[in-house]
Amino acid sequence: MKIAIISDSHDNVPNLEKALDYINKEKIGVLIHCGDLAAPSMLAEIIEPKFNPPAGGEIHMVFGNVGDPDLLIETAKKYKNVKIHGNRGEIDIDEKKIAFCHQPQDAKELAETGVFDLVFYGHTHRPWEDNLRVKTDDGRQKIARLVNPGTLAGLFSKATFAVYDTSDDKLELKILERL
Repeated sequence: MKIAIISDSHDNVPNLEKALDYINKEKIGVLIHCGDLAAPSMLAEIIEPKFNPPAGGEIHMVFGNVGDPDLLIETAKKYKNVKIHGNRGEIDIDEKKIAFCHQPQDAKELAETGVFDLVFYGHTHRPWEDNLRVKTDDGRQKIARLVNPGTLAGLFSKATFAVYDTSDDKLELKILERL
């Protein structure tokens, strides 16, 4: 299954619409937003109505440091396919344990637990990937991928997002101007 990961969209409607066009064209069924959506109207007017995944599509979101969390929660209650996870979220898809948050320090803490295969985060507006060697609860070593998809808004860096495919463990950075 393919998962789209976006962060730091900061009310940039044209960029969000262009990313959603690509996500829909590729029939991506899960969307993770790693915070700083900004206005909850972006969920109500752009993401929810324009994200057209295959049956059973899901939108998972966490808070950022911009916007009103209470308004986002109230807006999300209107949609059965939208889940607001608070500051940190986690999902299991195709035997992959995935966590997501906004702040880099929270992401590192999640990765260091040894529970997750991938941890996505935002905030820095720079795409980044790091592989951390961590210990699991039973003492085994494993690699946790720590990934920032960059800023969809294009603030301070080019507008980017990521697509992860659980079937082949492939992660791709998408540069919006090249789509």
